[in-house]
Amino acid sequence: MIWTHRQHPTSSACESRTGGSACGTKRRLRITDITRKHRRKRRHTMSVFEANLPLPPRLKKDTLRVVPLGGLGEVGRNMTVYEINGKLLIVDCGVLFPEESQPGVDLILPDFSYIVDRLDDVVAMVLTHGHEDHIGAVPYLLRRRPDIPLVGSELTLALVEAKLAEHRIKPYTLAVKEHQVERFGPFECEFVAVNHSIPDALAVYIRTKAGKVLHTGDFKMDQLPLDGRLTDLRHFARLGEEGVDLFLPDSTNAEVPGFTPTEKHIGPVLSNVFRDARGRIIVASFSSHVHRVQQVLDAAAERGRKVVLVGRSMVRNMTIAEKLGYLKVPANVLVDLKKVDDYRPDQIVMMCTGSQGEPMAALSRMANGDHKIQIEPGDTVVLASSLIPGNETSVFRIINALMKLGANVVHKGNAKVHVSGHAAAGELLYCYNILKPKNVMPVHGEVRHLIASGDLAMETGVPKKNVLLCESGTVVDLRDGVASVVGEVPCEYLYVDGRSVGEVTESDLKDRRILGEEGFVSIVTVVDRATKRVVTGPDIHARGIAEDDSVFDEIVPKITAALEDALHRAPEKVHTVQQLQQIVRRTIGAWISRRLRRKPMIVPVVVENTSKAAKN
Repeated sequence: MIWTHRQHPTSSACESRTGGSACGTKRRLRITDITRKHRRKRRHTMSVFEANLPLPPRLKKDTLRVVPLGGLGEVGRNMTVYEINGKLLIVDCGVLFPEESQPGVDLILPDFSYIVDRLDDVVAMVLTHGHEDHIGAVPYLLRRRPDIPLVGSELTLALVEAKLAEHRIKPYTLAVKEHQVERFGPFECEFVAVNHSIPDALAVYIRTKAGKVLHTGDFKMDQLPLDGRLTDLRHFARLGEEGVDLFLPDSTNAEVPGFTPTEKHIGPVLSNVFRDARGRIIVASFSSHVHRVQQVLDAAAERGRKVVLVGRSMVRNMTIAEKLGYLKVPANVLVDLKKVDDYRPDQIVMMCTGSQGEPMAALSRMANGDHKIQIEPGDTVVLASSLIPGNETSVFRIINALMKLGANVVHKGNAKVHVSGHAAAGELLYCYNILKPKNVMPVHGEVRHLIASGDLAMETGVPKKNVLLCESGTVVDLRDGVASVVGEVPCEYLYVDGRSVGEVTESDLKDRRILGEEGFVSIVTVVDRATKRVVTGPDIHARGIAEDDSVFDEIVPKITAALEDALHRAPEKVHTVQQLQQIVRRTIGAWISRRLRRKPMIVPVVVENTSKAAKN
C-alpha cells in the first residue's frame, strides 16, 4: 500500500493485496405486506414507521454496526459509518443542497455528532465517486481530524484534493482501482468498477468477521458508456458466489421501469441543437459531469464553435479531468472567458453550472441579470441534467426567467439532452438476481425510492423480514448473516451558512422564513417605573408589510394601556423588562393577526428611563 504525500502514521495496521486482473424523530420502515397486482402496475408496499426508537445497545464483539448519517429519505449528504470491534470505516461524506424553505443556507452536512468524539477510531474513509453529494462534506470532517485516510479512484481523489486545498488541508490518500483489495484495520475492502455519470466510480465490498457487505455507491448499467467502462457484472457474480450478507444499493431510480438509456444517445441530440442554434449556446450541467462536458466539446468541434468554461468549479474540475486523461479536448476548441468577445455569437458555446437552479450558480445569475454574461434574445440555453427531487420550483423559475429574456430553452422536458446516472428498476433486478443478498438495505433516495427498491428485492426472493427500509440515523447490526434494526442515533441537519458550520438552527430558519414571508415590525417604548408611565412611544416601524406605518396608530393606545396597567400592579407583580416586552408582543401580535391577517416577526424593545430628571 502506498499512501501519497507521506506515510500514514498507523499504516502498519494496513495490509494490501490485489486480486483479479489489474491492479427530528427518526423512524424505521420495515415492509410488512405486499399486495400483488397486475405486473404492469406498481407493487404497493405497506410500511410501518416505528417512532421513537431507543439509542442502540452497546455493540457486541464481532458484530458489524451500520449507521447511515445521511442519504436515506433524501437525495444527498450520503454518508455511512461501519463499526466493528472498536474501529470505524466511513463510506462517502457528501452534502445536500438547500431548498427554498432553508433561506440563506449554503450547504447541508451529515450529522457528525455520532462519530465526532471517536474520530481516532476511524481507519479510513472510502469515497465511491466524485460528486458533491458524496464528497462535498469531506473538508468539514477533516477539519476535525485532517489525517483520516481517504481511499478512492484516481479522479475521485483528485477532485477531493482540489477541494481540500481551498480549505488548506493536505490529506492522506490511497488511490485504488477495480479488483484491488485493501485492509483497513478489521475491514477488508474490495473495489468493483461501476458505471455512473462521472468516470472512475467504484462500489466497495466490505469483508468483516460479522459478514460481508456490498455498498454500490451511485451506479447504472450503461452498455455503451462513453469511456468504455462497464459496471462489472462478472465481478458482482463472483461476489454473489462468495456471499453478500447485506446489500446497500443505489435506489434513486427504483421507481423507473426498464433500463436507463445510454449516454451515447445524448451526443446526436446536442449536435442537432447546436446545428439549429443561430446565436450563442449556453449549456448548464454539474461541474463534475465529465461525460456531458465531453459531449459538448465534441458537438462544438463538429459545428465549428469554441467552448468557454464558466465558473470556478467547472474550470477546476475539467482541468483536473483533462490532466488525468478522462476528458479529451479537441484541438483549438477551448477559449478563455476573457476572449469571448473576440468571436461572433454563433461561434460560441458556454459551459456553466446552475442546472438545478442553484441561486449562486452561473446560470441563475445570468437569468437574474447579475452576471457578466447577459442573456440576449436568440441565445439557446441547454439544461443538460435531470431534476433532483426538491429543485423543481427553482429550475422552472430559471427556465421562465430565461425565456422572458428571449432565450430558447432546451431541457429534458422538450428534448433528450440528459440521461440519468442511476440504475432503473430493470438494472436493480439484475443486481438482486446476480448477488442473491441475504439482507437488503436500500440507500440513496427518498422514502418512495427506498420502498420501490425494497419491492424489487422481494420480487427476486429476498424475504420481506430481511428488507430493511431505514432513515438516516437508524442503526442496523449484522451478525452471522442476520441484519436487524437495533435503535437510532441523532441525525439532524448540519447547516453551513457563510463561515458558520452548525450554528444555524431550525429556529433561525423559521425566523428567516417569517421575515421573508410575513415581514418585520419593531416597537420601541421608554417607561418610567417611578411614575409608572410610558414616557416615550410606542414608536412602531414595519418592513415587508404593504400597509403604511400609520395603520398602527390604532394599536398604540392599547400598547400604552397594557404597559401602564402592568407597571401599576402591586409590588409582588413587578414585571421585568423581558416580561414587559412580552406584553407588547402579545398585544400588537393579536391585533396584527386580527386586523391585517399577518404574522410578522415582532421585535419589542422596552427601555427603562434612568435619567436624573426622571428620578427628580
